[in-house]
Amino acid sequence: MATIYNVAKLAGVSPKTVSRVLNGDGPVGEKTREAVERAMQELGYLPSSAARMMRSNRSGLIGLVTGAISGMPDASGLTGLPDLQIVQGIQRIISESGLTLMIADTGGDPGRVPDLLRTFLEHRAEGLLYVADRHRRVHLPQVAGKAPTVLVNCFDDAGTPAVIPDDRRGQRDLVDRLVAAGHRRIAYLTLRSNIVATPLRIEGYRAALAAAAIPFDQTLVESCDLGGGDDELQLMWSTIDRMLTLPDPPTVFCCGNDTMAMRVYGILRSRGLKVPTEISVAGYDNYRSIAETLYPPLTTVDLPYFAMGVRAAQLLIGLIGGEGEPIREPVIISGPVHWRGSVMALPTRNVVHLKKIREE
Repeated sequence: MATIYNVAKLAGVSPKTVSRVLNGDGPVGEKTREAVERAMQELGYLPSSAARMMRSNRSGLIGLVTGAISGMPDASGLTGLPDLQIVQGIQRIISESGLTLMIADTGGDPGRVPDLLRTFLEHRAEGLLYVADRHRRVHLPQVAGKAPTVLVNCFDDAGTPAVIPDDRRGQRDLVDRLVAAGHRRIAYLTLRSNIVATPLRIEGYRAALAAAAIPFDQTLVESCDLGGGDDELQLMWSTIDRMLTLPDPPTVFCCGNDTMAMRVYGILRSRGLKVPTEISVAGYDNYRSIAETLYPPLTTVDLPYFAMGVRAAQLLIGLIGGEGEPIREPVIISGPVHWRGSVMALPTRNVVHLKKIREE
């Protein structure tokens, strides 16, 4: 294996001159630089990144902990894609910055996070990123505080810089659009109440109703999230049945996510109701493998995962470079409403079938 001394001999310069070319830490003439570079190419010389790292105290490495890889979708489910999109956004910025992203997967075990972070620090990572599978509160080990750290899709009580989705605004924007389309009886099938996003989205739902002077009706709001399975399907069926037989039934069902909306399609069709001509449906997430393949395509809200990854990487690079003051509150990223064929304006709706259901 070629050494710096071999390069120096072939180029006709001193080892110190070769070192200056490698590290850019001293004046070197253009012809001398070209001679050294030709010698390195001819000998196949590879500089020691470890040695350069020790001299410069910079590694160019960024450590990222996620569950996206072990959560990749397989034939049995659709998990993993959201946090993978976050990772893709992060990679875009890290790559453009000339840094190297090291990714460690938890394998579905949160208990591995401290060891993974510690391993990154042992490899002299200049910054750390932690990507959660959903908007949540987390508690990172103190070891993370030894390097600039940014949380993505999560936050903590220690004030660690974080990037999170704007769940409140997303739901409000969706309901605003539904109201503008003539809907006033807007049902909301929510996610579990112990999920951080749920109360925020309910706030957005209620704010949109209040802005339109539509009274809030608790009978139109119910959690239908049991984590999947037959029990959840039965709960959704009974909830939809109850709401459709109210004296003034809903004209549209908002769902906590697109997977739930897909199930609502099936339940409504089993009852003989056509989407959207007889009842409208909206989701949340813009899970494109669902939203764009349903018929009709699903109106939904974009959870801006890629944009969150981009912003988190930009924030971390700024912290590493000492740019600006550390943020005290999470950076909140919003996404657009994707208006598709699953919602129809009320003037063109056929409500005859709903009236029959109410009378039965």
